[in-house]
Amino acid sequence: MAQVRQAYASVAELYIELFGTSQQVHADDLAFIGRHLAGRPGTVLDLGCGPGHITDHLRSLGVDAQGIDMVPEFIAHARATHPSGSYQLGSLEKLDVADHSIAGILAWYSLIHLPPQDIDGVLAEFRRAMAPGGKLVLGVFYGDEVAAFDHKVVTAYRWPLDEFSERLRRAGFAEVERLRRPGDGTHRPHAALAAVATEG
Repeated sequence: MAQVRQAYASVAELYIELFGTSQQVHADDLAFIGRHLAGRPGTVLDLGCGPGHITDHLRSLGVDAQGIDMVPEFIAHARATHPSGSYQLGSLEKLDVADHSIAGILAWYSLIHLPPQDIDGVLAEFRRAMAPGGKLVLGVFYGDEVAAFDHKVVTAYRWPLDEFSERLRRAGFAEVERLRRPGDGTHRPHAALAAVATEG
């Protein structure tokens, strides 16, 4: 993950320019995120929050959203641009929260750079942190098989959605909705998944 952090730090200014406001997020994606995370009592973590724009959007919906990212440049921008919010440096692999204390987690394309062998451990950490009934919302790239590809920043991975959903199930989540968007020549096929933390 140090390589991922360095890669994003090196393009932070351009990334913020291209993607750093909620107006640059597809309306269907914002609606999907809001549908599953708005109105939840308790804290929602935006893991891999980048410039903090979606964290701020959630806060505008009344969500107690807190942004966490491992890239200092993103956290500095988020704090300066959204001073009323809470943004902290941190890792999604080890969350600094008590067991079963979180109402929701947004990991919007922040798992895409994890090697497949690391996914299960991270999802287990999400489940440790989340209260039963909490919601997990993810953005992922999808394809016919698990495979690496040359992302514009650093190597990323695509997943068959059913296989990713099975990984969620094993970690203690049950998928409740998916939104799939085929590739269009500019964007690779990508999808949003929402899952609820099961009892136990």
